[in-house]
Amino acid sequence: MTPPDTLAASSLNMLLWVAGQHGADVPALCQAVGFDPTATAAAGPDARVPIATIQRLWPLVIEATQDPNFDLHLGGYINFATAGTLAYVLMHAPTLGTAITQLCRYQDVACQGVHTFQTSAAEWPGGIWLTAEVTSAAIVHRQYVLNSELSIYLSIFATLTGQPVVPQAVRLTYPRPADVREHERAFGTTVLEFDAPLTQVAFDAATLARPVLHANPALFPIFEQHATALLAQLPTPQPPTLAERVRGEIVRLLKGEAPTLASVADCLHLGVRTLQLKLKETGHTYQQLLDNVRRDLAQSHLREPHLSTTDIAFLLGYSEPSVFVRSFKKWTGQTPGAFRR
Repeated sequence: MTPPDTLAASSLNMLLWVAGQHGADVPALCQAVGFDPTATAAAGPDARVPIATIQRLWPLVIEATQDPNFDLHLGGYINFATAGTLAYVLMHAPTLGTAITQLCRYQDVACQGVHTFQTSAAEWPGGIWLTAEVTSAAIVHRQYVLNSELSIYLSIFATLTGQPVVPQAVRLTYPRPADVREHERAFGTTVLEFDAPLTQVAFDAATLARPVLHANPALFPIFEQHATALLAQLPTPQPPTLAERVRGEIVRLLKGEAPTLASVADCLHLGVRTLQLKLKETGHTYQQLLDNVRRDLAQSHLREPHLSTTDIAFLLGYSEPSVFVRSFKKWTGQTPGAFRR
């Protein structure tokens, strides 16, 4: 059996702690997702948990805190030092630019499901685009994950340098919300691009050159060595199955219109007939995968109080809310309204 993608238990504990500070019943949340914090603590500071566990937790936390923008706010509440080995590597890097390079190198120590990398930013000589890309099929709440990643990164960078780190620009892959004030507050900039191909933040050369406060050059190689050892112990991520790749493309393309089999096949560089046959060999159909994605996203969206049934129908690519209602009832035996209550 392929081992599941994992993340540091400290990351899950951090999410639970912040939820508790906002009035959530933490023991009830742990019980709901099958997480035993006592057993995890006994396993030591480098304990791991399946990514699927925190994915089950996300919508429950949004609901329990009654904060639909909890993912954007998360970075403002975290204690960076609780992030374990990765935190100590970054804290003893000489500059913010070096710390970001180490973040990209050791991202899997924190979470195997998000690939973080940097590329040069032609718009700002000497600057970079820092990209966060979902790589695990276990991640179904992509928007929560990527929003929280960027929020946490900016919080970490501010802690390292002792001053706010304002990106030159932010790119987000989902549609522009009606109200972007929380995004502007969370990211510290009004230069926001939605419906972008990648989730990215840009930093100029002057920002990257900022020194990391209280960095100890003698400790940096020690923590770097430990992080390298932890990285080597992680199981090699397995390539996603064809069904998982199809689900991923459906999630990426599902923006107000249901993606067609042909459009997904094109993204995967396959012919339509070839894709149909390959899915059939594994016991799947395209319609089945589309319905499963819509069902999972519908249940997630219905836990967000600011989205109406009409909004959700549009996000899932339905031309009429009534069609969405019928489909949801077929999947779950309940109407969207009953499920929400």
